[in-house]
Amino acid sequence: INAWMTSTVSRNSKLMSLTEIGTSYEGRSIYVIKIGKETNQPKPAIFMDCGIHAREWISPAFCQWFVKEAISTYGSDPIMTKVLDTMDFFVVPVINVDGYAFTWSNNRMWRKTRSRTSGSYCRGVDPNRNWDAGWCTVGASRNPCDETYCGPRVESEKEVQAVANFIRLHKESIKAYLTMHSYSQMCLFPYSYTYDLAANHNELNNIAKGAIRKLASLYGTQYTYGPAATTIYLAAGGSDDWAYDLGIKYSFTFELRDTGRYGFLLPESQIQPTCEETMLAIKYVANYVVNNLY
Repeated sequence: INAWMTSTVSRNSKLMSLTEIGTSYEGRSIYVIKIGKETNQPKPAIFMDCGIHAREWISPAFCQWFVKEAISTYGSDPIMTKVLDTMDFFVVPVINVDGYAFTWSNNRMWRKTRSRTSGSYCRGVDPNRNWDAGWCTVGASRNPCDETYCGPRVESEKEVQAVANFIRLHKESIKAYLTMHSYSQMCLFPYSYTYDLAANHNELNNIAKGAIRKLASLYGTQYTYGPAATTIYLAAGGSDDWAYDLGIKYSFTFELRDTGRYGFLLPESQIQPTCEETMLAIKYVANYVVNNLY
């Protein structure tokens, strides 16, 4: 993935750049790809990340697919062209780089980071329970051996901190936050840590409804949508709630294919169709954001 990032950016340097935003617990680089037409003044942006949970392989695959499509259809696809002329996309193809590497080398079903917690032989923190959004109040565990371990403190994970710092640094320009997960075929929005509705609940609900309708138009894949707490489960410390509370009005989590037949072990034959249909949803959201800048 790193080699692919480097070569893609060098081939398309007029439209893209690559920045290391931090390193992981084990010292791997975490990169953000910036995509957009160069302008003299700052542009609004959409931030998208993949690979928060290590075993959700379709997620990093989608980020790569998105980058490829954005570059190859710029200038010919009217929506993509308008989006990249008006805005920048910040894409982090893999946040949890250590965990992702570990799913290839040791344990395909690993979910967490690979950090060590003092006083425990169990490794790793759930990086999507580690954000400062109702941290460790509901749907998270204080036991280091659990899959949903929230960590010893907020942003204890270097990977989470790197991304949070980057978003804080660009918070004036970032207008939408998109995070890609699997599985269960859902488009979720805040809140996860409370049953309270987001201030712009109706707007988020309508965007999600439009996005999943677009997604279904290609292969008929059915998604559900709604606030995460009632649509999937209560979970504190998630990145989407954190981004929303930071002031990023359009914040969405996509849970990609499937609904459980293969789960995290989605077969290779489904990578392309999953990415193609998800692309339609992301373009729908991006187009909405471009037309409703704040």
